[in-house]
Amino acid sequence: MDVNHEINLLVEEIQRLGSKNADGQTSVTFGVLFNDDRCANIFEALVGTLKAAKKKKVVAFQAELLLQGVHDNVEIVLLQE
Repeated sequence: MDVNHEINLLVEEIQRLGSKNADGQTSVTFGVLFNDDRCANIFEALVGTLKAAKKKKVVAFQAELLLQGVHDNVEIVLLQE
């Protein structure tokens, strides 16, 4: 699959599952994204897609590596709607 296409799908899923934070940006926790059935069916490698989106400055999150369970509460903030 095309990386840009996967990033666009990721943006749609963050908008669907997330909510506006105090700065007016859409955010969602990694656990919500990871445990969502629709996301599980769309993304073969969710963490890889998140890293690619972070590199392109589409999303921001604090952790270098995201692992289920350990990083479930890490906020993923959408920088480009």
